[in-house]
Amino acid sequence: MSFLKSKGFKYLKNLIIGLGASVVLLGALFKIQSWPYASEMLTVGLVTEAILFAFLGIIGPDKDYYWEKLYPGLDKYGGSVEGFQLSSGGGANLDINTEKMEGQLDGMLGELRVMSGSLSSLKALQEVDFTGTKEQIKKMGDFYQNLNEAMANINDSIDDTRMYKEQLGALNKNLGSLNSVYGNMLSAMANPFGK
Repeated sequence: MSFLKSKGFKYLKNLIIGLGASVVLLGALFKIQSWPYASEMLTVGLVTEAILFAFLGIIGPDKDYYWEKLYPGLDKYGGSVEGFQLSSGGGANLDINTEKMEGQLDGMLGELRVMSGSLSSLKALQEVDFTGTKEQIKKMGDFYQNLNEAMANINDSIDDTRMYKEQLGALNKNLGSLNSVYGNMLSAMANPFGK
């Protein structure tokens, strides 16, 4: 019986049920469309399903859990759930630490409030109208393109300014040299014969 409760058996059972159902559905589709092998597929699928349902009836259901023993009043419609007490087989009652449980419940309530806020934010986001967004994104793209062009022009201006400054420096040198030559010429003219 332990094999029937194993994960491998449960997986195999679900796999066979799923494959049988898919063969039945494909057989029905083939039958509706009047395609070849429709009768064979339908027969194989229905026989597989019949065997599986008979087998499921033979192995019986999974174990039931009786929660009303842990939570008295849970099995009655409209009944109130009483205190949390566990009964052991000997009849002794084990009290649960209610303060710890209340702390955990408070923590869970806090997390539920955060989740509720997040869901409200998502709902608000869902209601946002994004109809003009495409146009706004295009305008922003144009703005960034113009900004890039302006930055390129500024870089060009900086390069031009640097070249202008270098040329002014060279001009200053040349003027200094010219002033020196002019000064020498004035000196020479003032003293024509080297006096």
